Parts: sequence; structure tokens; C-alpha cells
Amino acid sequence: MVPLEGFGVKENLSYEKVPIELLDGQVKKFRNKEVSYVKVLWRNQLVEGATWEAEAEAVMMSRYPNLFPSVPTLA
Repeated sequence: MVPLEGFGVKENLSYEKVPIELLDGQVKKFRNKEVSYVKVLWRNQLVEGATWEAEAEAVMMSRYPNLFPSVPTLA
């Protein structure tokens, strides 16, 4: 039996998906709106396992601030 400690696996054998890096981004245009997509690399997955996530940039920045480089503001 393999101990589950250190792998991030919970007692119910689930784990939390943690984003590591944003690999790409694109905007899809539909009839009357545009949707931003970002390709997210998740912890414990290969680059081939990265997924496209439809998220507004502000929501992504608030949920995953560590993935966005800090941009200095002019005061």
C-alpha cells in the first residue's frame, strides 16, 4: 500500500487542480461577443494535458495572481 501523504490526494481519492503556468491565449469571436481563452498547464500533468479555459482576464488574475507578471503603474 502506498501512503497518500505528500501527493496532495484527499481521503476520497480526489485532488485539487493547481495551475502552474499559462501557455497560450486567444480570443474567439462569436456573433455578438468575444470570449477570451487561456491554455492552462496544471500541476501533475504534462504539457499535452493542458486545457483551454474560458475565463475573463480579470477573473483569471484574481483567481491565479501568481501566473501574471506584475505590471508597474505610472503614478
